[in-house]
Amino acid sequence: MIHKIDFMAPTSMKIGRTAIPYLDNSRSFKIYYNGGVKDVNAGFTNAYFPTDNLVGFLNQKSLNVFDKGETKNLAGVCDQYFIADSVILFLDSYKGEYRVYYNGKITTVENYIPDSILSHVKVSDNIVAFDNFANQFRIFYHGVLIGQEDFQVRGFEAGRNTVAYVDNDRKFKIFHNGQTFIIDDFAPSSYKAGTDMVAFVSNDGYFKVFYGDSLHTIGYMNPQYTVADNILAYKDPAGGMLKVFYKGTVTEMESYYPTGIVAQYNSLAYINSGGTLRLFTEGETFDVTNAELSHWSLSYDVITYQIGEAIFKVFYKGQEY
Repeated sequence: MIHKIDFMAPTSMKIGRTAIPYLDNSRSFKIYYNGGVKDVNAGFTNAYFPTDNLVGFLNQKSLNVFDKGETKNLAGVCDQYFIADSVILFLDSYKGEYRVYYNGKITTVENYIPDSILSHVKVSDNIVAFDNFANQFRIFYHGVLIGQEDFQVRGFEAGRNTVAYVDNDRKFKIFHNGQTFIIDDFAPSSYKAGTDMVAFVSNDGYFKVFYGDSLHTIGYMNPQYTVADNILAYKDPAGGMLKVFYKGTVTEMESYYPTGIVAQYNSLAYINSGGTLRLFTEGETFDVTNAELSHWSLSYDVITYQIGEAIFKVFYKGQEY
């Protein structure tokens, strides 16, 4: 359905999975949510960040969150913050604490800050991973702070439900759904984390994917690859093909590796060599249009595109609107 939500064009707008926050023509901050528009404030908001489930926003230095239709103040003065799909890590400058907002609750994760900054931090989807001031590796997951390692790790990447890291002994480990797996006794050449998935090139040269608590060996190769949410796209060095790993299945997309690939959530999109806008989504491939486009974009699993000056279309789950 198409809803008219304002009479004049907004001065700025961003798209989340469940909400569309925007500054209207008078710079009042509003959020389209659950079929209606909520007026948040008039002229105070200077930054805002929509995610899957939340909208974080700043009124000067005051950090706030819009969650399930309600607005909550997190910190009166906030100098650092990391906003993800379901969690917000922030520095409450008044209290001198690093705190996490998750599932409607605020939890303090660090209350000693010698230099007002965590040594290393990654916030992704529903998980927070960091080395604290004592060089201990910690993970905040499902509302619980986990003492993962007593020593600083050599590197880590975070995805949904997942943290991949190389520990102090150079062992490669993956934390997934509350369990820790020792994947290899040697650090990989490279690794990237997504949703319930980690792709990596092992120390002995094999391209592998950790998915479903098990390892999938793709082949002996060191490919160009991208991980975004549920999507792993990679260039097969043997023939230069574009291949996609999605929920345990590999799909051959092109006999070459296109430029301008956009991957997000369950989808991957690009313009192929024939000028067709091609979409891989939830395991299926669609040729959306071969018209000459003025603009196109992928938001989650939805493609919007413009033909000429006045034709705007939306493509979602195989249907064009």
